[in-house]
Amino acid sequence: MDCHATTPVDPRVLGAMLPCFTEVFGNPGSRTHVFGWKAEEAVDRARQQIGSLIGAPPKDIIFTSGATEADNLAIKGVADAYASRGRRIVTQASEHHAVLDACRALERRGFETIVLPVDKEGLVSTDRVADALTDDTILVSIMSANNEVGVLQPIEEIAGLCRERNILFHTDATQSVGKLPIDVKACGIDLLSLTAHKLYGPKGVGALYVRGRPRIPMVAQIDGGGQERSLRSGTLNVPGIVGLGECCEIAEKELADEGRRLRALRERLHQRLKAGLDGFHLNGHPERRLDGNLNISFDGVDGESLLMGLSDIALSSGAACSSASMEPSYVLRAMGVSDRLAQSSIRFGIGRFNTEAEVDTVADRVIAEVKRLREIAPKRKTTARR
Repeated sequence: MDCHATTPVDPRVLGAMLPCFTEVFGNPGSRTHVFGWKAEEAVDRARQQIGSLIGAPPKDIIFTSGATEADNLAIKGVADAYASRGRRIVTQASEHHAVLDACRALERRGFETIVLPVDKEGLVSTDRVADALTDDTILVSIMSANNEVGVLQPIEEIAGLCRERNILFHTDATQSVGKLPIDVKACGIDLLSLTAHKLYGPKGVGALYVRGRPRIPMVAQIDGGGQERSLRSGTLNVPGIVGLGECCEIAEKELADEGRRLRALRERLHQRLKAGLDGFHLNGHPERRLDGNLNISFDGVDGESLLMGLSDIALSSGAACSSASMEPSYVLRAMGVSDRLAQSSIRFGIGRFNTEAEVDTVADRVIAEVKRLREIAPKRKTTARR
């Protein structure tokens, strides 16, 4: 139940990838023989599959090693290309570290980053975004769905504000691609990052959508052989790319049905916890959230102790990239959650292969462990659940 950290590879995805290790093993850059041609055909098909899912022309898909690289290429690539026009970048406080740290790196080079606050439900205000846009602003980067609390940001409205001011808009859609309908053209998205391993595919492969008409000038962050329109040099990871393409094709076909099923499982878990416990808090907007996300703080319980007591269940207290830190979640802090409650939070990430029986087992185990920890802890005041 930690599917926001990563997901198991769908057997159908693995089946599509396997021939790439023994049969379609050529280098797509080898244009003089059949092995290279077959590999290039496989890559081209994957571009089509990804493009179809997000409403993008296949040629606008740039393959990367994952969403972190895609975020860095989008933010730094635009900054380097547009530095003569402006040096201001706007983002928000609960972004993934891949965005926030890329912006901090640019600050050390003289760029200005405006980090907007979010409200108690994790939403950034479109009015605040509008107020932050100046003639010096070259890029706005706001994630589509938060990786900890699942909150869905109003990216279509924000993209519209950017379009009115001729400012580029980037969204880290790592958590939402394949789970929510996204059409980059209809939404006015200029750049979009995604990765395979959040989508029941392999780790180590992702993509960046870069609007091609009119083409966005960007500066490559990796130099070498000039692959991917010279924006991302390096021999293409054909098995991974094929896997990513298959993920996207499956998601496009099953998105609506899977969303309904995950919502039902999430509500089942939430209702069972409500029936068995008092004194817990739902973090994030109650409705504008990913179908499989539930982030809860439990009064009077230390989150790490709870996780240790539930070590046979895959859960987390926040982002996987920050799980070694004992600090409270910066996302929850940005939402105004107290350190005490932030340190008692658990993120449930329900995915494609979870079942009702697993949800019931997890609910029973959580209820029992929370009660046990509260019994051995000093007396505390509980607050109303919601």
